[in-house]
Amino acid sequence: MVPKALTIAGSDSGGGAGIQADLKTFQELNAYGMSVLTAITAQNTLGVQGVYPMDVQAVERQLFSIGEDLSPDALKTGMLFNREIIETVASSIRQFGWGNVVVDPVMIAKGGAELLQEEAVAALKEHLFPLAKIVTPNIPEAEKLVGKEIVSLEDRKEAARILADLGAEHVVIKGGHLEDEQHANDLFYDGENFFEIEGKRIATKQTHGTGCTFAAAITAELANGKTPLHAVKTAKQFIQAAIENPLHIGSGHGPTNHWAFMKYNKTLV
Repeated sequence: MVPKALTIAGSDSGGGAGIQADLKTFQELNAYGMSVLTAITAQNTLGVQGVYPMDVQAVERQLFSIGEDLSPDALKTGMLFNREIIETVASSIRQFGWGNVVVDPVMIAKGGAELLQEEAVAALKEHLFPLAKIVTPNIPEAEKLVGKEIVSLEDRKEAARILADLGAEHVVIKGGHLEDEQHANDLFYDGENFFEIEGKRIATKQTHGTGCTFAAAITAELANGKTPLHAVKTAKQFIQAAIENPLHIGSGHGPTNHWAFMKYNKTLV
């Protein structure tokens, strides 16, 4: 059987994040990629110039088309933008019985543009987190979700526990925003135990789409039958390689290199 991975997210016209980053990542990790567009963005490495959400009926129709013929082995959500889209996505996940759901709570673009409406944050926690196999917030997103500042390792552990209490089976608090010049370690929580997944910090602006790519790599690995911890470890290797081998495209926050992992680092976890 061919492993199938679905991304439910926004389109990035610059190709570094969103649907485009997800499909590239799925392909690199041997999963057949499918997509449901929730919004179209006009953006490049300099920022987001426009956000145009899809009509909720268009999102629902896309989900039904996938569900009636191409049921995914794993799926990820990215930019969902508003409450109505979140509720529609959650309803379809339940309707079709899809599992291996990776929720990347996309809220703000690299350039600072709001990608999730304020009232949608509660909907995300209420409707999607209880369906999630893994949620993957960065530290600013985790702070928004739990309503607390996160500074220390214990703060991250407490945030992970709170998010797990909302229904997520596993939580990854990403370490890219840590005040650490040497490391960007992620914290993985399985509901009982914590695992710190080490990563070397790279001083670079070529980081557009890192969160999307990381979550997509997890999704591809889950579609291939890997355990959550294994999937997260491979995703960490994937994004590390993507950052360490930049493409140097554009004048702002350039995209990561989705070819790098398979080209330069073929040693899987």
